[in-house]
Amino acid sequence: MTGTRNALERLAATIEARRGADPETGWTAKLLARGPEKCAEKFGEEAIETVIAALSQDRQALISESADLVYHWLVLLASRGIALEEVMAELDRRTAQSGLEEKASRADAAD
Repeated sequence: MTGTRNALERLAATIEARRGADPETGWTAKLLARGPEKCAEKFGEEAIETVIAALSQDRQALISESADLVYHWLVLLASRGIALEEVMAELDRRTAQSGLEEKASRADAAD
């Protein structure tokens, strides 16, 4: 899992580094310049494409669409000023307890 986490951290750092780039020269900069709403729209499109790939049982398509989904998820987080580390800390917190306990704690917090 460490390799996966490092890959995500590298991708998140690349996205952050491209935040101030000229939107005419790069896709990441263009998405971020268009704002969180456009980033959310693109993430939603990729989520749908990922589901379609999963249902088609095309393994390579699912891998490819999943990579697109992760990229657009990280761009969406960046557009809202949320660092990957914040999400990873939340996941670490949740994995410190059973899934049923974690789900119950979220239900209690919503009440």
